[in-house]
Amino acid sequence: AEQAKILVAEAEENNLGHKALNERFARWHTCGLCEQRHHGVVLCALGWACWKTYVGRPETDAHRLVAMSVLGNGLSAADYNEEALTVREAELAMLRRADAPEYNTLSVMSNLAIAYEALGRPEALQAKRDVYYGYLKLQGDEHQHTLNAASNYAWGLVQLERFEEAKALFRKTIPIARRVFGEGKELTLRMRWLSAEALYKADGATLDDLRE
Repeated sequence: AEQAKILVAEAEENNLGHKALNERFARWHTCGLCEQRHHGVVLCALGWACWKTYVGRPETDAHRLVAMSVLGNGLSAADYNEEALTVREAELAMLRRADAPEYNTLSVMSNLAIAYEALGRPEALQAKRDVYYGYLKLQGDEHQHTLNAASNYAWGLVQLERFEEAKALFRKTIPIARRVFGEGKELTLRMRWLSAEALYKADGATLDDLRE
C-alpha cells in the first residue's frame, strides 16, 4: 500500500501524464510483479488503505472517486456485501452530484447491481435492466458493454424464471454478438451458454427451442 501511495505521489508531483498515473494507481489493486489482480482479504485491505489515502481530497477529485471504487471492489471480494452495497450507493450518489459522464455512472450502476444480487435484493434486476438500456442508448446495440449488460440482464430474468423475456432478449442480442465478435469470442459463447440454460430450465421447451 505504501509503495502504491509513493508511486502515485511521484507521478503527480512530476506531471508524468495520465498513462503513467493510471499504471501506478493500478498498484492499489494489481500486483506489480506478476501483474495479477489481488483478491479476497488482500484486496479488501488495499481498498481501505487506498480510501484512507485519498478520502481527504475534494469529492470530485479523480483519485478520490477511483479510491471509492477500489474500496467497493475490496469489500465485495472479501464478502462484506452489506458494506460493499453502502459504498456503491454512496459512489453512485457522488457521481450524480458531480454530473459525471454517463459512461462512468453506468459502470458504477453495474457494480451496484452485483452488490444487490450478492445480498439477494430484488433491486438487482431493475439495476441490470437500467444498465442495459443505458448502454444501449449511449453506445448502441453492437458495443461489447451493451451486449455484456444484455447478458447480465437476461440471466437475471432466468433466475427469476421469467424465461420468455430472457429468451426474447437472447434472440435479439446473440445474433448481434455472433456477427460483430464471431462465434469463438468469449462473450458470444457465454451468451449462447446462458441462452441454453434458459431453454433447459423453461417448462414446456419445444424441440425448436432446443435446436437454437
